[in-house]
Amino acid sequence: MYQCAFYLIVESIVDTCQLFILFITDLLPMIYGFDPENVFLAWCKLKNILLQILRLISTSMVCFAAIDQFLSTNPQTSIRQMSKSQLSHRLTFVAICLWILHSIPFAIFYQIVPPSDCAITNVGLIDYYSFFYYPILHGLLPIFASSLFSVLAYRNVRHLVRRQINVVRRRLDRQLTAMIFARVISFVLLLLPYTVYRIYELNTAVTPANPYLYAINQLLYSIMMGVTDLNCIVRFLLEFPVKFNKIYCFR
Repeated sequence: MYQCAFYLIVESIVDTCQLFILFITDLLPMIYGFDPENVFLAWCKLKNILLQILRLISTSMVCFAAIDQFLSTNPQTSIRQMSKSQLSHRLTFVAICLWILHSIPFAIFYQIVPPSDCAITNVGLIDYYSFFYYPILHGLLPIFASSLFSVLAYRNVRHLVRRQINVVRRRLDRQLTAMIFARVISFVLLLLPYTVYRIYELNTAVTPANPYLYAINQLLYSIMMGVTDLNCIVRFLLEFPVKFNKIYCFR
């Protein structure tokens, strides 16, 4: 149970950092009257690489939490013993290092494209984004993994009554599994629209020369950014009941 709580705490920290960056990103144009991302190359690169790293880490924590809950509620002792604090620490460390290394090439190829737009200039990287990153790495793969293991964990807790488990522990297992299940549902519902939009945006060239399509694209962009913010916020609402019951202090 500690391991699952650890993943959720890491996700909370990462989502808080992500919301802070998004807040700064929205605040700067109001202060200066222009978007620094489209003017200053360093901010263009830094903003995009940080958001990508944080988004991938947060996605990994959701998947890890679902997997750990499946392991910790499994009726087989050998599988339950796989859920260890050392494993959670190592997986988190590996995920952070992996996503940092993964995002370095993207920072290299982000450039200011005339007249003023921060975008990727490498065709191969655009293809990677379009055909693997958003559809698979940041789309179907985490959606499938988190959904599968949360459903399996939910199935496990339905059979807890057959095992000799303390009543308090059984109740907390059910509550935590329900929270993870609800988090995965919100994660999937909020990730799919953003993923679809990003694939559309990368494969559609829309410029201010076509005001109608450009306005629609900007509207979609604003909506999807709101969905992204909501995906970071909704987890705090889902975790409040469990924190209230001090589940993080339970061993």
